[in-house]
Amino acid sequence: MAQVNAPTTKKQRVIFCDFDGTITMNDNIVATIRHFNPPGWEAIVSDIVGQKKSIKQGVGELFRLLPTAKKAEVIDYAISNARIREGFADLLQYCKDNEIPFYVTSGGIDFFVYPILAPFGIPENHIYCNGSDFSGEAIEITWPHSCDSHCSNDCGMCKTTIIRRFPPESCERILIGDSVTDFEGAKLADVVFARSHLIQKCAELGLAFHAYETFYDVIHELKLQEATS
Repeated sequence: MAQVNAPTTKKQRVIFCDFDGTITMNDNIVATIRHFNPPGWEAIVSDIVGQKKSIKQGVGELFRLLPTAKKAEVIDYAISNARIREGFADLLQYCKDNEIPFYVTSGGIDFFVYPILAPFGIPENHIYCNGSDFSGEAIEITWPHSCDSHCSNDCGMCKTTIIRRFPPESCERILIGDSVTDFEGAKLADVVFARSHLIQKCAELGLAFHAYETFYDVIHELKLQEATS
């Protein structure tokens, strides 16, 4: 009797998408700090990008340079300054049409991430970002999604912790990102969409990636992969 092979179960695609510099055209944290221009901010940003300081340490230090007296100005600038990358709404629709869970995994801050994403109808429990505390003299960043026991990178908002909740045996884990907050997640992902610093890091680590400039590039590649799988 001929052997009948059991059908293989197709993995569930899951997308983990960065916010600053990915969903938005610019890095909202850097743009906001640059606008208010407190002394010493440039050295901190350089240390974060150069991985001399952890993301948690560096971002915390950046916002401590801003007094809470400027709360309204900081929030208003961060929100009004954001521009959404072309094709984002279409990517969300593609995910909805194809039953692909879409998670925002952001190193950004709640006071601008939630308002900027509000028009797109993403469930709040699909948005992971850092928190904020304006009760003291300087702005303090809070870290509700810190690293689990598998990560010691002091990420702040730990993307690998979120990704690990979706086992590779049953999920095709897709990361879309651009910078230092995405470096560790790219090592875990099955598919990486990269731009800016993340392209350089993937090349350095020998990780396969797809370059993108708009989310239409991402949709196009996802459709190609779907057609050939």
